[in-house]
Amino acid sequence: QVQLVESGGGLVQAGDSLTLSCAASGGDIKTYAAGWFRQAPGNEREFVAAMFWRDDSAHYSDSVKGRFTISRDNRQKTVSLQMNSLKPEDTAIYFCAAARVATIPSMITGEYVTFWGRGTQVTVSS
Repeated sequence: QVQLVESGGGLVQAGDSLTLSCAASGGDIKTYAAGWFRQAPGNEREFVAAMFWRDDSAHYSDSVKGRFTISRDNRQKTVSLQMNSLKPEDTAIYFCAAARVATIPSMITGEYVTFWGRGTQVTVSS
């Protein structure tokens, strides 16, 4: 059983940067793909970014590509999401997720996510 705990959310202004962190414990997280989803009020949860622990390959949604960067620290068992040039439309609850998938794009729908964190709120004011 893997536990995921997010941190780093907050209130920022448009154009600012913010880094989210997800701490994993309780299981062999390295056998999973790890990533981030978000859910804005009134919207469905959507994929943001994900990567495997075994290499640096990552996948991003079109809406964040070029602005967000996902990374991992194998020793600390953390997955981070560096968010630059934030926009008001990035406002959402951000969830850390872990999934056993063969390819990162398979994680996009969220169908194969096995473990979810409880989320951290990111609010971007205009």
